[in-house]
Amino acid sequence: MDAFQALADPTRRHIIEHLAAGEASFGDLADRFAMSRPAVSQHLKVLRDAGFVTARADAQRRIYRLDAAALSEVEAWLERVRRFWNPRLDELARQLEAARDDAHTDTKEKS
Repeated sequence: MDAFQALADPTRRHIIEHLAAGEASFGDLADRFAMSRPAVSQHLKVLRDAGFVTARADAQRRIYRLDAAALSEVEAWLERVRRFWNPRLDELARQLEAARDDAHTDTKEKS
């Protein structure tokens, strides 16, 4: 599963947001969601397989941590999209502003 498929699910995005604040045990994560523990476990497996989280054993507990390096694929894609769209959106804003100014001028001339 690629990064974007892993991030498509809101539960997985919430898990990532929670882990961005620091490590958490499976129990801590599972308690945050109104779903079964096996369902939370499956979400964590998807995130592990996509490289977003790592897990380590701590006695009987599994401790999960965000692996920020995996976010680099997403960040690189976002940067490419920004480079494509920002100039186009800036031009659209200029054209809309010019059209609004023209409409405002036309209204004053008719008064």
